[in-house]
Amino acid sequence: MALPVRRNTFEPQVFEVSPFTEFDRLTRQMFDLFDRAWRQPLWTEAGFVPAADLEETDKEFIVEIELPGVKREDIDIQISGRHLTVTGERKEKERVGVLRRRTRTVGRFHYEVTFPADVVEDNVEATYADGILTIVVPKAEAERVRKIQVK
Repeated sequence: MALPVRRNTFEPQVFEVSPFTEFDRLTRQMFDLFDRAWRQPLWTEAGFVPAADLEETDKEFIVEIELPGVKREDIDIQISGRHLTVTGERKEKERVGVLRRRTRTVGRFHYEVTFPADVVEDNVEATYADGILTIVVPKAEAERVRKIQVK
């Protein structure tokens, strides 16, 4: 009696792309583009970019930049139209011993932002306390949100 010969007829199944798979791919692509567009480089030709937050309220923009170890006189702030630029230098301290490890960034720094609305350049205020530079930039009157009272 002869045994039947069994042939391997494995054929991979072809599934249509699930709408969820396509949605997941497009969502990842969108977030990657968004992340690349908003992330600033850690180092530029003009120096390192310090960590900063930009907050918008109804009346103003508030920029907070982390600059620990930087002296007031080593910070330069310029505003032109909607464009704010903060530059300066974090100087390295003199060392007596051998530097075994360095993780702090020293040297020139450069931070810039373009505001999405018109601002009042003449009323910009800057304060520096506890290593945080806070710059308050008021919005132009035409850009402010106004609440209308219903009568």
